[in-house]
Amino acid sequence: MAYVLGYFAADGSMLRNNRGAYFIEFTTTDRILIEHVQKVTNSNHRVTARERGGNTKTAYRLQIGSKVWFADLTKLGFTQHKSNTLEYPKIPQKYFGHFTRGYFDGDGCAYFKEHWSAWHKKPVWVFVTRFTSGNREFLHKLHTSLLKYGVVGGHINTKSTSAFDLVFSRHDSLALYRLMYHTPQVTDLFLPRKREKLEQAIQVLGLDK
Repeated sequence: MAYVLGYFAADGSMLRNNRGAYFIEFTTTDRILIEHVQKVTNSNHRVTARERGGNTKTAYRLQIGSKVWFADLTKLGFTQHKSNTLEYPKIPQKYFGHFTRGYFDGDGCAYFKEHWSAWHKKPVWVFVTRFTSGNREFLHKLHTSLLKYGVVGGHINTKSTSAFDLVFSRHDSLALYRLMYHTPQVTDLFLPRKREKLEQAIQVLGLDK
C-alpha cells in the first residue's frame, strides 16, 4: 500500500461530488500501473479506456468509491485538486522505498542518452533521474528524506511557475535505484520500462561494480 500511496501522490486524485459521494481516481497511459492498484487493493472496479486520437496514448482510469479511503487520504494531508497543495506524508522507514518507487512510476523518469561533448571532444553518456511536481516543498521534503538513503546530491529546477523537477546525477541515480528495487518485498510492483532504463544505464556505465 505504500507503493499505491506513492503512485497516488503522483497520478491520483480525490473527488467529492454534489451528491456527497466520495471517489478516489487513478489515471495513466500505463495500464500496468492501474493493474498494480487493483491487485494490491483487491479492487473489482472497472478500468475504463479513453482513446485520444493522433499519436496520443490511450488513457486508462480506475475510479473507486470509498468514503473511508477519502478520509484516510485527507488525514495524510491529501486534498482535492492537490497538484499545488500536495503535502509530504510521514512514511515509516521500512516502507519508504516502496513509496518512492510508486511516486517515481507516476511522476519520475530516467534519462540515458549519448551526447557529443565539445569539452571532451567525444560522445559522453548523460544519465539523470528526476521527479516532477507542482509543489516545490513536496520535492524538498522528498529530497531531504532521500539524503538518508545514500543520495548525497541532487537539486530542484524550476520548470515553470507551477512545475518543478528534483534532479539527480548518475551516482545518486544508482543510490535511488538500490532504494527502490532492492527494498524487501518489491515483487512485481514497478513499471518495467523505467526499471529497465535504470538498469541499462547502470550496466553500460559500470556503476554497480
